Amino acid sequence: MLQIYGTLGPACSDTETLIQLFQAGMSGVRLNLSHIGLPGAAEQIEHLHAAARRCNVTPQLLIDMQGPELRVGVLPSPLSLKTGTQVRLGKDIPLPPAILPHLLPGQEVLLDDGRLLLRVSRSLPGGALALVERGGVLQSRKSAALPGVDIHLPAITDSDRLNLRLAKDYGVTGVMQPFVRGKEDLKAVRQVLDTGGGQAIRLFAKIENLDGVNKLAELIPAADEIVIARGDLGNTGPLWKLPALQKRISAACRTAGRPFMVVTQMLASMEKNPVPTRAEVSDIFNAVLDGAASVMLTGETAVGKYPADAMRYLASTVREAEAYLQTI
Repeated sequence: MLQIYGTLGPACSDTETLIQLFQAGMSGVRLNLSHIGLPGAAEQIEHLHAAARRCNVTPQLLIDMQGPELRVGVLPSPLSLKTGTQVRLGKDIPLPPAILPHLLPGQEVLLDDGRLLLRVSRSLPGGALALVERGGVLQSRKSAALPGVDIHLPAITDSDRLNLRLAKDYGVTGVMQPFVRGKEDLKAVRQVLDTGGGQAIRLFAKIENLDGVNKLAELIPAADEIVIARGDLGNTGPLWKLPALQKRISAACRTAGRPFMVVTQMLASMEKNPVPTRAEVSDIFNAVLDGAASVMLTGETAVGKYPADAMRYLASTVREAEAYLQTI
């Protein structure tokens, strides 16, 4: 049976909502540690376990590490970026220092899984001036990507090391390592996990860039599960190339007998709407037919208006796909 995950966040951090999610078919949750550490999330985790006890289930708890991911810094308040206006990168929008030398004229900058698109018009000391080509509202700590630019960062941060050492104590069952570039990244995570007594904790390799795609042959045997993380993976080139990448990764995992997960925007419209699109339901169905071992909601449960409804649509579609597989 497929594992069905939601993501912890303000919309589902209370016990009663988590009970509704379990009742709708959720089997586990993801906790994004790009925004908080395990000690800071202790109350959320306790609500999770309280809800699980009342539903008589043993929940899966996946922690999503910071890793070599590039993110916007902390903003004083949500920043509205209007298409056609200019913004100062490094000042109006704080970015990691590793990005700044690469902000050259003409360089695209994708923010929040590509929802916002900026283009550098002029380099400046400590940053750059950029034109907003696709606007929207930017929140703190959202993802940042520079298509075509290879920025090398350590596989794990100091905060990652702390969270990995604490993972067993908090009941973590799996670690999601973002932007995996090769088996050495996974070895680094595994080593820290093992020193904290986390030998039984499963390791999930998130494929989010072309380095990960090209290193699949060495990543598949080094990970317990492969994650097709379509948010940043979709920033690696034109979006219409993403489905082929997903199919390529799925096929490689099936051939190797390695479980894989499909994530990102599975029911994105349900962050605001009570009913999904037909395309979203078909996407979930086809992911199951491709052999996915697990699927996950992110913003739909973390910050969406209808977390339990979104989980019900996800789980119901998964079960329908599983039933269909029995007929062919």
